[in-house]
Order: sequence, then C-alpha cells, then structure tokens
Amino acid sequence: MIREYATIPPSMAGTETYGFSWMDFVTAIPSPLFVATSYKSNGKPNACLQSWACFNGSPRGFYAILSSVSKAGHLYRTIREKGVVVLNFPSADIWSQCLETIRNNGFDDDEIALSGLTAGPAVAVDAPRIRECFLFLECRQAWEREWAEGDGHVLMCLEVVHIGMEEA
Repeated sequence: MIREYATIPPSMAGTETYGFSWMDFVTAIPSPLFVATSYKSNGKPNACLQSWACFNGSPRGFYAILSSVSKAGHLYRTIREKGVVVLNFPSADIWSQCLETIRNNGFDDDEIALSGLTAGPAVAVDAPRIRECFLFLECRQAWEREWAEGDGHVLMCLEVVHIGMEEA
C-alpha cells in the first residue's frame, strides 16, 4: 500500500518538530550521524549532534555539505565566529553520550564533558575532537546559503583539511 502525503498527516498534528519540516520525520531518510565540535567565544567546547549531511570530493578537495544548520544554535554561531569545526563520528557504544549533547547545550557549559565524553585537540584547526570517536574530519567553512531568503536554517559547505581515524 502506498501512502500519499501533501500535508502533515493527522497523526502528527501537534507533534514537536524542533524547527524541521514534518517531511523529515515522515521520510526518515538515513544520513550519517556525527557530533560537530567547536569552541564557543568563551573558550568552552561546543558539541552538536548532527545529521542531514553528505560528503563529496573532487581533485581540488573533500567537502562536507551540512544541509540543515540552525541559525539559532551554537554550532552556527561558533562556525561563523571561528570558521572551523570538527566532525566526530561515534560508534554505537557511545551513542547515548552523544545524544546527551542535545540536552547539555548551555552557552556557559562544556558540552563535551557534560555528556561524559573527553575533549582532545585537533591537529589542523582550533576546535576540539571527541577522543572516544573513531573518525574525525577537521574542517574549515567554505560557504553557506539560506534555504530560502529569511529562513532559519542554512546549507553549509565545509572543506575537510585533515582526517584522523582509529587504525581498526
């Protein structure tokens, strides 16, 4: 049976979508999950569980395209201020701690430590890595664009300038 949707399904009426489209939840298209980390202007680590991304390369470089960065969040603010970020890829065994980054998001907080994870230095950018993760993409912001004029989210392109990964 094919279900057709042109408007929000009645079963979702009143559901909190946290600024995203109801279509994100209905389609549930898989995307890699990672924790984006940076430093806030107060020097504290910022950590943001993120998805809605793709990764592509050319002979000129390798890029992470984040298709949904909220302009109201710490991630957007810190990338705009510093121009760098680390994308940390967790294994399933630390998933619950990574999920805590959503809850531990005060500007005065060390969001990595409050989530029970450990910050470590990046190699090529001024942003923290999460030591428990198995893959790190250290990035510089290349560009951003609003989805539509005045929208609360942006499409952001990050140039990967360094990769670190566990040998295993």
